[in-house]
Amino acid sequence: MNKNEIINLIRELIERTTVGVEAISVAENDVAKGKDSEETIWIQAEVREPYFFLDRGGEGLSALNHVVRKIVEARVEAETPFNIMVDINGFQRKKIENLKAVAHMMAERARYFKSNIEIDPMSAFERRIIHEFLSDAADLKTESAGEGPNRRVVIKYIGGI
Repeated sequence: MNKNEIINLIRELIERTTVGVEAISVAENDVAKGKDSEETIWIQAEVREPYFFLDRGGEGLSALNHVVRKIVEARVEAETPFNIMVDINGFQRKKIENLKAVAHMMAERARYFKSNIEIDPMSAFERRIIHEFLSDAADLKTESAGEGPNRRVVIKYIGGI
């Protein structure tokens, strides 16, 4: 499945919700790509009524991303692995930048107090952003702890070099 087919699929799904699409394009994917990550195709959609997708912490956008991934997985056989991320009016990019800011602040707190710092529970995607952002820190280690909706990232101070 090529990028144009994916864009058309996303446009069709959004328009079936009666939300008008003003523009849709493939965006640069430098925000969430980590060292070990497969390629992420970022699809940026500008819509007239984003609140349908962004209310309640972006639940509608998460559902749209889930549906798109499942449809693409069903249509694409075991080719090169890639991930698709649909962003509506820049919501995902802002969310990722905020997560990075939280990770940086909590990492500095762990260094200052030389102790473990737990971050509030978050989704697997959000935890992955935190883990990847802090992966190069030599004096810190990150782990996920907890079960289900209470799963959180723990930033552990392991000392400096």
